[in-house]
Amino acid sequence: MTPQSRLDLVRFAAMSIPSPRGDREKLITSLTPQLRRHLKIRAFEHGMDIQDATEHAIKAWYTTDTVPEVDTSGAKTWGTFLPSGEPDEFKSVCAQRGVTYVQGLAQALTLWLDAHPSPTKPLVAQPVVRVIIANQKGGVGKTFISSGIAQALAEAGHRVLLVDYDPQGHLTAELGFEDLMYEDDVETLMMHMDGSAKGDIHDLLVALDQERFGERLHLLPASDDAFLRDVALSKVSFSEAALERALEPLELDYDIIIIDGPPSLGLNMDTALYYVRRREGELADRSGLISPVWANRASHRAVRLLKRQKDDLCHKGRITVDYLGLIINAYDSRRGKLVRENREQWEKSASPSVLAVIGDLKEGREASDGEIPLLEYAPDSEHAQAMRDLAKELAV
Repeated sequence: MTPQSRLDLVRFAAMSIPSPRGDREKLITSLTPQLRRHLKIRAFEHGMDIQDATEHAIKAWYTTDTVPEVDTSGAKTWGTFLPSGEPDEFKSVCAQRGVTYVQGLAQALTLWLDAHPSPTKPLVAQPVVRVIIANQKGGVGKTFISSGIAQALAEAGHRVLLVDYDPQGHLTAELGFEDLMYEDDVETLMMHMDGSAKGDIHDLLVALDQERFGERLHLLPASDDAFLRDVALSKVSFSEAALERALEPLELDYDIIIIDGPPSLGLNMDTALYYVRRREGELADRSGLISPVWANRASHRAVRLLKRQKDDLCHKGRITVDYLGLIINAYDSRRGKLVRENREQWEKSASPSVLAVIGDLKEGREASDGEIPLLEYAPDSEHAQAMRDLAKELAV
Protein backbone atom coordinates (compact mmCIF):
# COMPACT_ATOMS: atom_id res chain seq x y z
CA MET A 1 0.00 0.00 0.00
CA THR A 2 1.38 3.43 -0.94
CA PRO A 3 1.85 6.23 1.62
CA GLN A 4 -0.97 8.14 -0.10
CA SER A 5 -3.28 5.14 0.23
CA ARG A 6 -2.50 4.92 3.95
CA LEU A 7 -3.25 8.64 4.25
CA ASP A 8 -6.57 8.12 2.47
CA LEU A 9 -7.41 5.29 4.83
CA VAL A 10 -6.97 7.60 7.80
CA ARG A 11 -8.69 10.55 6.17
CA PHE A 12 -11.75 8.64 4.98
CA ALA A 13 -12.07 6.15 7.82
CA ALA A 14 -15.53 4.68 8.15
CA MET A 15 -17.19 5.62 11.42
CA SER A 16 -19.88 3.68 13.26
CA ILE A 17 -22.62 6.02 14.39
CA PRO A 18 -25.94 4.92 15.85
CA SER A 19 -28.77 5.65 13.41
CA PRO A 20 -32.39 6.57 14.15
CA ARG A 21 -33.35 3.03 13.04
CA GLY A 22 -31.40 1.60 15.99
CA ASP A 23 -30.15 -1.58 14.35
CA ARG A 24 -27.99 0.14 11.76
CA GLU A 25 -24.74 2.08 11.90
CA LYS A 26 -23.47 4.83 9.69
CA LEU A 27 -20.64 4.32 7.24
CA ILE A 28 -18.90 7.58 6.43
CA THR A 29 -16.50 7.57 3.48
CA SER A 30 -16.42 9.40 0.14
CA LEU A 31 -18.05 8.97 -3.25
CA THR A 32 -17.76 10.71 -6.59
CA PRO A 33 -20.78 12.82 -7.61
CA GLN A 34 -21.22 10.74 -10.77
CA LEU A 35 -21.29 7.43 -8.89
CA ARG A 36 -23.63 8.85 -6.25
CA ARG A 37 -26.01 10.05 -8.95
CA HIS A 38 -25.98 6.74 -10.83
CA LEU A 39 -26.57 4.84 -7.58
CA LYS A 40 -29.56 6.99 -6.67
CA ILE A 41 -31.20 6.61 -10.07
CA ARG A 42 -30.54 2.87 -10.42
CA ALA A 43 -31.66 2.10 -6.87
CA PHE A 44 -34.94 3.88 -7.55
CA GLU A 45 -35.40 2.02 -10.83
CA HIS A 46 -35.08 -1.26 -8.94
CA GLY A 47 -37.42 -0.17 -6.14
CA MET A 48 -34.68 0.11 -3.51
CA ASP A 49 -33.42 2.69 -1.05
CA ILE A 50 -29.84 3.84 -1.56
CA GLN A 51 -28.70 2.29 1.70
CA ASP A 52 -30.18 -1.10 0.79
CA ALA A 53 -28.53 -1.01 -2.63
CA THR A 54 -25.22 -0.11 -0.97
CA GLU A 55 -25.59 -2.97 1.52
CA HIS A 56 -26.17 -5.47 -1.30
CA ALA A 57 -23.28 -4.01 -3.30
CA ILE A 58 -20.81 -4.39 -0.45
CA LYS A 59 -21.85 -7.98 0.28
CA ALA A 60 -21.42 -8.90 -3.39
CA TRP A 61 -18.00 -7.22 -3.39
CA TYR A 62 -16.90 -9.43 -0.49
CA THR A 63 -17.38 -12.52 -2.70
CA THR A 64 -15.69 -11.10 -5.80
CA ASP A 65 -11.98 -11.86 -5.95
CA THR A 66 -10.68 -9.62 -8.71
CA VAL A 67 -12.13 -6.16 -9.10
CA PRO A 68 -10.74 -3.45 -11.41
CA GLU A 69 -9.66 -0.20 -9.83
CA VAL A 70 -12.22 2.62 -10.13
CA ASP A 71 -11.40 6.26 -10.72
CA THR A 72 -12.33 8.08 -7.49
CA SER A 73 -10.96 11.51 -8.31
CA GLY A 74 -13.26 14.26 -7.09
CA ALA A 75 -14.85 12.07 -4.41
CA LYS A 76 -16.76 13.96 -1.72
CA THR A 77 -17.71 12.96 1.81
CA TRP A 78 -20.73 10.66 1.80
CA GLY A 79 -22.50 8.50 4.34
CA THR A 80 -25.08 5.74 4.46
CA PHE A 81 -26.58 3.39 7.04
CA LEU A 82 -25.62 -0.30 7.08
CA PRO A 83 -26.64 -3.17 9.39
CA SER A 84 -24.94 -3.11 12.77
CA GLY A 85 -21.33 -4.32 12.51
CA GLU A 86 -21.12 -3.91 8.72
CA PRO A 87 -19.00 -0.71 8.77
CA ASP A 88 -16.32 -2.55 10.80
CA GLU A 89 -16.55 -5.58 8.50
CA PHE A 90 -16.17 -3.35 5.45
CA LYS A 91 -13.14 -1.69 7.05
CA SER A 92 -11.57 -5.04 7.76
CA VAL A 93 -12.02 -6.33 4.20
CA CYS A 94 -10.63 -3.10 2.73
CA ALA A 95 -7.53 -3.49 4.92
CA GLN A 96 -7.09 -7.11 3.82
CA ARG A 97 -7.30 -6.09 0.16
CA GLY A 98 -5.02 -3.08 0.60
CA VAL A 99 -7.52 -0.53 -0.71
CA THR A 100 -8.91 2.63 0.77
CA TYR A 101 -12.51 2.75 1.92
CA VAL A 102 -13.19 5.16 -0.93
CA GLN A 103 -11.84 2.69 -3.48
CA GLY A 104 -13.55 -0.28 -1.86
CA LEU A 105 -16.94 1.41 -1.91
CA ALA A 106 -16.45 2.59 -5.48
CA GLN A 107 -15.60 -0.96 -6.58
CA ALA A 108 -18.64 -2.39 -4.78
CA LEU A 109 -21.07 0.12 -6.24
CA THR A 110 -19.64 -0.20 -9.75
CA LEU A 111 -20.08 -3.98 -9.57
CA TRP A 112 -23.67 -3.54 -8.39
CA LEU A 113 -24.49 -1.08 -11.17
CA ASP A 114 -23.03 -3.46 -13.77
CA ALA A 115 -25.12 -6.31 -12.36
CA HIS A 116 -28.32 -4.25 -12.19
CA PRO A 117 -28.92 -2.53 -15.54
CA SER A 118 -31.83 -0.13 -15.91
CA PRO A 119 -35.18 -1.91 -16.36
CA THR A 120 -37.59 -0.64 -18.97
CA LYS A 121 -39.40 1.25 -16.21
CA PRO A 122 -39.08 1.64 -12.42
CA LEU A 123 -40.23 -1.43 -10.52
CA VAL A 124 -42.04 0.50 -7.77
CA ALA A 125 -44.61 3.24 -8.36
CA GLN A 126 -43.74 6.35 -6.35
CA PRO A 127 -45.45 9.64 -5.45
CA VAL A 128 -44.55 12.78 -7.36
CA VAL A 129 -41.09 14.07 -6.40
CA ARG A 130 -41.42 17.08 -4.06
CA VAL A 131 -38.42 19.24 -3.23
CA ILE A 132 -38.13 22.49 -1.28
CA ILE A 133 -35.12 24.74 -1.87
CA ALA A 134 -34.83 26.40 1.52
CA ASN A 135 -32.62 28.45 3.78
CA GLN A 136 -34.03 31.24 5.89
CA LYS A 137 -30.85 33.26 5.29
CA GLY A 138 -31.55 35.69 2.46
CA GLY A 139 -29.37 36.16 -0.60
CA VAL A 140 -27.88 32.67 -0.81
CA GLY A 141 -29.55 31.85 -4.13
CA LYS A 142 -32.75 29.96 -3.32
CA THR A 143 -34.63 31.50 -6.23
CA PHE A 144 -31.72 31.09 -8.64
CA ILE A 145 -31.31 27.41 -7.73
CA SER A 146 -35.06 26.65 -7.72
CA SER A 147 -35.61 28.22 -11.12
CA GLY A 148 -32.47 26.78 -12.70
CA ILE A 149 -33.11 23.19 -11.60
CA ALA A 150 -36.75 23.39 -12.71
CA GLN A 151 -35.71 24.70 -16.12
CA ALA A 152 -33.14 21.94 -16.55
CA LEU A 153 -35.66 19.27 -15.59
CA ALA A 154 -38.22 20.59 -18.06
CA GLU A 155 -35.58 20.85 -20.77
CA ALA A 156 -34.79 17.16 -20.16
CA GLY A 157 -38.42 16.19 -20.75
CA HIS A 158 -39.92 16.16 -17.25
CA ARG A 159 -43.20 17.82 -16.30
CA VAL A 160 -42.30 20.39 -13.66
CA LEU A 161 -44.31 22.65 -11.37
CA LEU A 162 -42.38 25.52 -9.82
CA VAL A 163 -44.07 27.01 -6.73
CA ASP A 164 -43.09 30.52 -5.63
CA TYR A 165 -43.58 30.08 -1.88
CA ASP A 166 -41.49 33.12 -0.95
CA PRO A 167 -43.76 36.07 0.01
CA GLN A 168 -41.26 38.43 -1.63
CA GLY A 169 -42.09 36.92 -5.02
CA HIS A 170 -38.60 37.18 -6.49
CA LEU A 171 -39.08 34.02 -8.56
CA THR A 172 -42.34 35.27 -10.05
CA ALA A 173 -40.77 38.63 -10.92
CA GLU A 174 -37.56 37.18 -12.36
CA LEU A 175 -39.52 34.94 -14.71
CA GLY A 176 -41.47 37.94 -16.01
CA PHE A 177 -44.79 37.49 -14.19
CA GLU A 178 -44.60 40.21 -11.52
CA ASP A 179 -47.93 41.74 -12.54
CA LEU A 180 -49.73 38.55 -11.51
CA MET A 181 -48.84 39.15 -7.87
CA TYR A 182 -51.05 42.23 -7.66
CA GLU A 183 -54.16 41.21 -9.59
CA ASP A 184 -57.46 42.02 -7.88
CA ASP A 185 -60.35 39.60 -7.43
CA VAL A 186 -58.14 36.57 -8.17
CA GLU A 187 -57.87 33.58 -5.88
CA THR A 188 -54.44 32.83 -4.44
CA LEU A 189 -52.48 29.87 -3.14
CA MET A 190 -53.18 31.07 0.41
CA MET A 191 -56.92 30.87 -0.23
CA HIS A 192 -56.54 27.28 -1.40
CA MET A 193 -54.50 26.57 1.73
CA ASP A 194 -57.03 28.01 4.18
CA GLY A 195 -60.02 26.52 2.37
CA SER A 196 -61.65 29.78 1.28
CA ALA A 197 -61.04 29.31 -2.46
CA LYS A 198 -64.02 28.39 -4.63
CA GLY A 199 -62.27 27.82 -7.96
CA ASP A 200 -59.76 25.33 -9.36
CA ILE A 201 -56.11 25.79 -8.37
CA HIS A 202 -55.13 24.91 -11.96
CA ASP A 203 -56.42 28.38 -12.90
CA LEU A 204 -53.54 29.98 -11.00
CA LEU A 205 -50.82 28.37 -13.10
CA VAL A 206 -48.86 30.02 -15.91
CA ALA A 207 -46.57 28.32 -18.42
CA LEU A 208 -43.10 29.36 -19.50
CA ASP A 209 -43.51 29.52 -23.25
CA GLN A 210 -39.88 29.07 -24.37
CA GLU A 211 -39.59 26.24 -26.89
CA ARG A 212 -36.84 24.44 -24.98
CA PHE A 213 -39.26 23.73 -22.11
CA GLY A 214 -41.87 22.18 -24.41
CA GLU A 215 -44.83 23.50 -22.38
CA ARG A 216 -43.66 21.24 -19.52
CA LEU A 217 -42.64 24.00 -17.07
CA HIS A 218 -45.39 25.74 -15.12
CA LEU A 219 -45.25 28.36 -12.38
CA LEU A 220 -47.59 28.84 -9.45
CA PRO A 221 -46.83 32.54 -8.85
CA ALA A 222 -46.58 34.39 -5.56
CA SER A 223 -49.35 36.74 -4.44
CA ASP A 224 -49.40 39.82 -2.26
CA ASP A 225 -51.33 38.08 0.54
CA ALA A 226 -48.40 35.70 1.12
CA PHE A 227 -46.87 38.09 3.69
CA LEU A 228 -49.83 37.25 5.96
CA ARG A 229 -49.43 33.51 5.54
CA ASP A 230 -47.99 32.78 9.00
CA VAL A 231 -50.86 34.65 10.65
CA ALA A 232 -53.47 33.03 8.42
CA LEU A 233 -52.06 29.55 8.96
CA SER A 234 -52.29 29.95 12.74
CA LYS A 235 -56.08 29.88 12.31
CA VAL A 236 -56.14 26.79 10.05
CA SER A 237 -56.82 23.37 11.53
CA PHE A 238 -53.83 21.02 11.05
CA SER A 239 -51.96 23.87 9.39
CA GLU A 240 -48.88 21.75 8.64
CA ALA A 241 -50.85 19.94 5.91
CA ALA A 242 -52.33 23.12 4.39
CA LEU A 243 -49.90 23.26 1.45
CA GLU A 244 -50.40 19.57 0.72
CA ARG A 245 -54.17 19.99 0.67
CA ALA A 246 -53.82 22.89 -1.75
CA LEU A 247 -51.38 21.20 -4.15
CA GLU A 248 -52.86 17.71 -4.10
CA PRO A 249 -55.14 18.36 -7.13
CA LEU A 250 -52.03 19.21 -9.19
CA GLU A 251 -49.83 16.26 -8.36
CA LEU A 252 -50.94 13.86 -11.09
CA ASP A 253 -50.04 16.46 -13.72
CA TYR A 254 -46.34 16.62 -12.82
CA ASP A 255 -43.25 14.49 -12.37
CA ILE A 256 -41.54 16.93 -10.03
CA ILE A 257 -42.75 19.84 -7.87
CA ILE A 258 -40.10 22.33 -6.76
CA ILE A 259 -40.84 24.88 -4.05
CA ASP A 260 -38.86 28.11 -3.73
CA GLY A 261 -38.93 28.31 0.06
CA PRO A 262 -39.66 31.25 2.36
CA PRO A 263 -36.82 33.24 3.98
CA SER A 264 -38.10 32.62 7.50
CA LEU A 265 -38.67 29.94 10.12
CA GLY A 266 -42.31 29.63 11.10
CA LEU A 267 -45.59 28.00 10.13
CA ASN A 268 -44.89 28.92 6.52
CA MET A 269 -41.75 26.77 6.59
CA ASP A 270 -43.43 23.98 8.54
CA THR A 271 -46.11 23.55 5.87
CA ALA A 272 -43.47 23.32 3.13
CA LEU A 273 -41.31 20.85 5.09
CA TYR A 274 -44.35 18.73 5.87
CA TYR A 275 -45.25 18.68 2.17
CA VAL A 276 -41.87 17.22 1.17
CA ARG A 277 -41.85 14.57 3.92
CA ARG A 278 -41.27 10.97 2.95
CA ARG A 279 -44.70 9.51 2.28
CA GLU A 280 -45.76 5.96 3.02
CA GLY A 281 -44.10 3.63 0.54
CA GLU A 282 -41.84 6.36 -0.85
CA LEU A 283 -38.15 5.56 -1.15
CA ALA A 284 -35.67 7.48 0.99
CA ASP A 285 -33.79 10.49 -0.40
CA ARG A 286 -36.25 11.02 -3.24
CA SER A 287 -38.30 13.97 -1.99
CA GLY A 288 -37.00 16.38 0.62
CA LEU A 289 -34.96 19.48 1.37
CA ILE A 290 -32.04 21.13 -0.44
CA SER A 291 -30.28 24.18 1.02
CA PRO A 292 -28.22 26.68 -0.95
CA VAL A 293 -25.42 28.09 1.21
CA TRP A 294 -22.47 30.41 1.02
CA ALA A 295 -18.97 29.54 2.20
CA ASN A 296 -19.29 31.66 5.32
CA ARG A 297 -20.10 31.27 9.01
CA ALA A 298 -23.55 32.86 8.70
CA SER A 299 -24.66 30.06 6.39
CA HIS A 300 -23.46 27.44 8.86
CA ARG A 301 -25.59 29.05 11.58
CA ALA A 302 -28.60 29.32 9.26
CA VAL A 303 -28.47 25.63 8.29
CA ARG A 304 -28.23 24.62 11.96
CA LEU A 305 -31.42 26.59 12.68
CA LEU A 306 -33.25 25.12 9.69
CA LYS A 307 -32.14 21.60 10.58
CA ARG A 308 -33.32 22.16 14.16
CA GLN A 309 -36.77 23.20 12.92
CA LYS A 310 -36.92 20.22 10.53
CA ASP A 311 -35.90 17.79 13.26
CA ASP A 312 -38.42 19.27 15.69
CA LEU A 313 -41.22 18.95 13.12
CA CYS A 314 -40.19 15.36 12.38
CA HIS A 315 -40.10 14.46 16.06
CA LYS A 316 -43.43 16.02 16.96
CA GLY A 317 -45.18 14.97 13.77
CA ARG A 318 -43.59 11.49 13.68
CA ILE A 319 -42.54 12.02 10.08
CA THR A 320 -39.29 11.87 8.10
CA VAL A 321 -38.00 14.73 5.96
CA ASP A 322 -34.91 13.73 3.99
CA TYR A 323 -32.15 16.34 3.77
CA LEU A 324 -31.10 15.78 0.17
CA GLY A 325 -28.04 18.01 0.30
CA LEU A 326 -26.36 21.39 0.19
CA ILE A 327 -25.37 23.57 -2.76
CA ILE A 328 -22.47 25.95 -2.19
CA ASN A 329 -23.46 28.95 -4.29
CA ALA A 330 -21.56 32.04 -5.51
CA TYR A 331 -18.23 30.51 -4.51
CA ASP A 332 -15.04 32.44 -5.27
CA SER A 333 -11.80 31.17 -3.75
CA ARG A 334 -10.21 34.58 -4.31
CA ARG A 335 -12.25 35.95 -1.42
CA GLY A 336 -9.72 34.61 1.00
CA LYS A 337 -8.64 31.84 3.33
CA LEU A 338 -11.81 31.85 5.45
CA VAL A 339 -13.97 31.30 2.37
CA ARG A 340 -11.86 28.32 1.34
CA GLU A 341 -11.93 26.92 4.89
CA ASN A 342 -15.71 27.24 5.08
CA ARG A 343 -16.08 25.38 1.80
CA GLU A 344 -13.86 22.61 3.14
CA GLN A 345 -15.96 22.43 6.29
CA TRP A 346 -19.15 22.07 4.24
CA GLU A 347 -17.58 19.35 2.10
CA LYS A 348 -16.62 17.31 5.18
CA SER A 349 -20.31 17.01 6.05
CA ALA A 350 -21.73 13.56 5.30
CA SER A 351 -25.29 14.50 6.18
CA PRO A 352 -26.35 16.64 4.45
CA SER A 353 -23.65 16.28 1.82
CA VAL A 354 -22.61 18.87 -0.75
CA LEU A 355 -24.30 18.23 -4.11
CA ALA A 356 -22.49 20.96 -6.05
CA VAL A 357 -20.28 24.01 -5.84
CA ILE A 358 -21.41 26.82 -8.14
CA GLY A 359 -19.11 29.70 -8.91
CA ASP A 360 -19.90 33.38 -8.61
CA LEU A 361 -20.66 33.87 -12.30
CA LYS A 362 -22.43 36.69 -14.09
CA GLU A 363 -24.95 34.78 -16.23
CA GLY A 364 -27.36 34.08 -13.36
CA ARG A 365 -27.50 37.73 -12.33
CA GLU A 366 -27.92 38.91 -15.90
CA ALA A 367 -30.75 36.46 -16.57
CA SER A 368 -32.55 37.55 -13.40
CA ASP A 369 -32.16 41.23 -14.18
CA GLY A 370 -33.46 40.68 -17.69
CA GLU A 371 -36.38 38.52 -16.48
CA ILE A 372 -35.27 35.74 -18.83
CA PRO A 373 -34.93 32.07 -17.79
CA LEU A 374 -31.26 31.19 -17.33
CA LEU A 375 -31.28 28.28 -19.78
CA GLU A 376 -32.83 30.53 -22.40
CA TYR A 377 -30.46 33.44 -21.74
CA ALA A 378 -27.21 31.47 -21.48
CA PRO A 379 -27.84 27.80 -22.37
CA ASP A 380 -24.16 26.99 -22.86
CA SER A 381 -22.89 28.72 -19.73
CA GLU A 382 -21.23 27.07 -16.75
CA HIS A 383 -24.23 28.13 -14.68
CA ALA A 384 -26.64 26.34 -17.03
CA GLN A 385 -24.57 23.16 -17.02
CA ALA A 386 -24.48 23.20 -13.21
CA MET A 387 -28.28 23.27 -13.20
CA ARG A 388 -28.45 20.32 -15.61
CA ASP A 389 -26.12 18.34 -13.34
CA LEU A 390 -28.27 19.15 -10.31
CA ALA A 391 -31.42 18.19 -12.20
CA LYS A 392 -29.99 14.70 -12.69
CA GLU A 393 -29.94 14.33 -8.89
CA LEU A 394 -33.72 14.72 -8.81
CA ALA A 395 -34.80 13.06 -12.05
CA VAL A 396 -35.80 9.70 -10.58
